[in-house]
Amino acid sequence: MAAGLLSKRVDREDLAAGDHIYSWRAAYLYAHHGIYVGDEMVIHFTRAAGHEIGTGTFLDSFLFSSSASSAAAAGGQCQRCGHLVRPDDGVVMSCLDCFLHGGGLYLFHYAVSPALFLAKARGGTCTLAASDPGHVVVHRARYLLDKGFGAYSLFKNNCEDFAIYCKTGLLVETAFSVGRSGQLASLTAAFSAVALSPLRFLTTSAPGLAIVTTGMYCAGRYVSDMGVRRDVIKVPVQTLVALTTPAATEEAACSLRNHPL
Repeated sequence: MAAGLLSKRVDREDLAAGDHIYSWRAAYLYAHHGIYVGDEMVIHFTRAAGHEIGTGTFLDSFLFSSSASSAAAAGGQCQRCGHLVRPDDGVVMSCLDCFLHGGGLYLFHYAVSPALFLAKARGGTCTLAASDPGHVVVHRARYLLDKGFGAYSLFKNNCEDFAIYCKTGLLVETAFSVGRSGQLASLTAAFSAVALSPLRFLTTSAPGLAIVTTGMYCAGRYVSDMGVRRDVIKVPVQTLVALTTPAATEEAACSLRNHPL
């Protein structure tokens, strides 16, 4: 299915195992992402105890979860997947209905052209990076369902980061950089364009300011995408799990950087 200029819904019957799907939450404030693994089941990454979002600060009291476990809590345990959602796990598997929680079903697109990428003003819907074959994607997702994906971080390791890793096997090795999430890249680009750029003072006209700001926003999104940035490496899922366990050492991380796979 060709990707449109805006987020485009996909029908359930058009899904294939290994697809990266998402659903908008909180009046399109953010989207929750996961990997479709077939048989109307989805593997996705949550903050903890089923929460999709969280900052680790007082802001969490203003954020609500709409994940599988909270959906089950609102209307009783889901007969199909309620027993699969363990409250102490970040990576969970739930049925498609619980994943969507009443929202629309959207397909995340890979290997899009630069023109299409920039035409999609909202991040978190596509990437220039290419996807691995579906069976490889499902293998990564199922492996991480069993082994975990490390600690949840809104800015470094969120649900979109999980889905993109499953699809590509790519990790960001720069410690101070944001993760792979297009949603966070868009937010960072918007903040930089509006609040930080000295170029916005070079014009006093409203159209000129709009052009400068838009240009900087698009440039910020583009250079942050996994398909073009230089600070990414391909990491096998077994190595990723080893590096995210408490026993992982800095020596192992240095070895990975010195011998990229």
